[in-house]
Amino acid sequence: MFLPRVLTCYCEGHCPGNVQNGTCETRPGGSCFASVEAVLDEETKQIVPEYSHGCMSSEQGGGMLQCKVGTVSPQLHGKSIACCDNEDLCNQDLKPFYSLPTTTTPEPPLVNTNSIPLFALIISVVLCVAGLIVLLGGIYCVYRKREKRKPAYLMNSLYNTTNGHLPIADLVEQTSGSGSGLPLLVQRTIAKQIQMVHSVGKGRYGEVWLAKWRDEKVAVKIFFTTEEASWFRETEIYQTVLMRNENILGFIAADIKGTGSWTQMLLITDYHELGSLHDYLQKRVLNPHMLKTLALSLASGVAHLHTEIFGTPGKPSIAHRDIKSKNILVKRNGQCAIADFGLAVKYTSESDKIQIAPNSRVGTRRYMAPEVLSETLDLNVFEGFKMADMYSVGLVFWEMARRCITTVRGAKNTTTCEDYALPYQDVVPSDPSFEDMYAVVCVKGVRPPIPQRWQDEDILVVLSKIMQECWHPSPAVRLTALRVKKTLVKLETDCTIKIV
Repeated sequence: MFLPRVLTCYCEGHCPGNVQNGTCETRPGGSCFASVEAVLDEETKQIVPEYSHGCMSSEQGGGMLQCKVGTVSPQLHGKSIACCDNEDLCNQDLKPFYSLPTTTTPEPPLVNTNSIPLFALIISVVLCVAGLIVLLGGIYCVYRKREKRKPAYLMNSLYNTTNGHLPIADLVEQTSGSGSGLPLLVQRTIAKQIQMVHSVGKGRYGEVWLAKWRDEKVAVKIFFTTEEASWFRETEIYQTVLMRNENILGFIAADIKGTGSWTQMLLITDYHELGSLHDYLQKRVLNPHMLKTLALSLASGVAHLHTEIFGTPGKPSIAHRDIKSKNILVKRNGQCAIADFGLAVKYTSESDKIQIAPNSRVGTRRYMAPEVLSETLDLNVFEGFKMADMYSVGLVFWEMARRCITTVRGAKNTTTCEDYALPYQDVVPSDPSFEDMYAVVCVKGVRPPIPQRWQDEDILVVLSKIMQECWHPSPAVRLTALRVKKTLVKLETDCTIKIV
């Protein structure tokens, strides 16, 4: 009968009596082992291997099962074990395989006694921000619902004829308040309900009709089919945010009507029965107060166009590029309303881009600034467009001033004024060419004459100085619209104004 063998094994770390580099004897059927384990060196704080040797007990098959588990998955148990039972001291040169980690064991984190209040603060901030987001989201949803209801409410106002209806001015006021006009659906509905009455004028780019929407008079500008670009641009400018101003023609609606054979591009605006400034000045003379009202309102309208409004929403700076007496309407209160924005350009300082619409149309040659006639205007500098506008404003002031009456010297009850005339009427043909205007304005340096009688009236003295500054050949010397507006506002309280 075979008896289990007793082995003598080399031991270190597991010797009887803690003997160093000694030997031990296994129980019958036992085995010798060698193991390696990763431990932390307290001095160097590095992970180092620690080897052990000794005798394995005979329980569970001489410990061979434990040896197999330690050999297959050393990382799982933290140590690697190798066993042998073939001879005495067989484990002395036995080297178990084990790959030691190269990283240092991180030190245990220090507990900060101040972390609890900091954590509470962070949680509080997160909750406050989340609450604010929820609140803002709720406000936005309510706002969106109200905005969605507005077109329906306005549409009901358009079709409700039993209990009366809102006038156009009230409809415009009940928009979002952005100053960019009515919603598109409302615009199209109004355009379909318009009834044409009769034509009130015809120009190079279209025809203007008096029309009625219910019982209200409106003006309808019908663009020629070749002027589609002008219609698009003018509609875009009128619907610019914060565009509405008492000295800008009130925009109501824009629409395109047509069938397969014809198309009409409509622009519906406020109707002003006094007509254009050009027609008004031919039929009436002005007293000094009327002249000041016309001049100040024109300067205010141009200043509003030229001024960029920052914020949300904001308004870009706009240059008209075709200011003339025919493009200015006279309101019943004696103020001007600037119209016809088919050539206008927009500029936003944030993007630093000048938005010039593609349009083959050009401005009115009679009112063109010298730099436009000489083709020296820098199209990449927006200030140049504004200064070209101010040259045209100076010419319109001259047209106004000619019709302002003054008392004849030596005759207390006798007044006089000049007949209405267009600028340069005596030196160029009725429809001057570029060459005609260039020769007069740029080559000869001619400007409209200033009559001597203008020195007898304060408003005429101030306007004559303003207009001469505005039509200076150098754009940089010309006054800005805001400077002109402030000068005319101050005229009421100080008649000895110095133009700077």
